[in-house]
Amino acid sequence: MALLMLSNLHPDTTEDEVREFLTRYGFPAFDHAEQQEGDGTRPSMTLTFNALDLPELYKLQPRIHGVFWNGHKINALILRERYQ
Repeated sequence: MALLMLSNLHPDTTEDEVREFLTRYGFPAFDHAEQQEGDGTRPSMTLTFNALDLPELYKLQPRIHGVFWNGHKINALILRERYQ
């Protein structure tokens, strides 16, 4: 399982738009998406990929980090798993 946080998204960006964007850059479909609350200036979304491991995600991440999409320069950060 791997986690990817996309930040600096356009405020109206939907999960379907993110799925389409990532597919265009060779990513597999994510299994879960979670909108991150904030002050609204740089909306973000955390994506869970159950079929990917971290080395695979590290290979894909540079494809989208810094890409100008939907009026914003996207930041793509790989996160560690959350243990509760």
